[in-house]
Amino acid sequence: MPSRTFIPLIALYCLLFGSTQLCALEEVYLEPEVFISQSFDGEPEQKVLWLTKDTKASIKQVLGRDYSGMRIRYWQQGGRTAWILDELGKVKPITTGFVVENNQLVSMQVLIYRETHGWEVRYPFFTDQFKGLELGDKNRLNKKIDGISGATLSVNALTRLSKLALHLHKEAAQQ
Repeated sequence: MPSRTFIPLIALYCLLFGSTQLCALEEVYLEPEVFISQSFDGEPEQKVLWLTKDTKASIKQVLGRDYSGMRIRYWQQGGRTAWILDELGKVKPITTGFVVENNQLVSMQVLIYRETHGWEVRYPFFTDQFKGLELGDKNRLNKKIDGISGATLSVNALTRLSKLALHLHKEAAQQ
């Protein structure tokens, strides 16, 4: 049986380190409105992509799961679109902005990060490897994404979102 002086130390440790998931703070790296204004020359047109039964089925093929929304808001100017999308990392959503033109990713930026781990995905050494990516056969990216040790779930989430942004760009062009 632990001594009485050891019990408070265990309680303090659990309080300080055992609840880090509960204490995860929302880190806003770039406001979504600022991301949109930086992505276009002038004011883009705000649009809505309505998710039909067929569109939802194609999104499921890209994400590997159902998408619960009925519509997705995006911005367009000429052939360039911008998408602000959320995907779960481990337990909290990661809000990411994507710019797509000519069916290629022009840029990707983590806007809001809410997880306690994996935040390294916001840095250019990681996000820059998404530039120029295209969606190829079987909804695969045309280039392999290098992961980050300790951030696997965040890397996977952003990879899924990049595929979704490329797919949605094509869907929007067909409407």
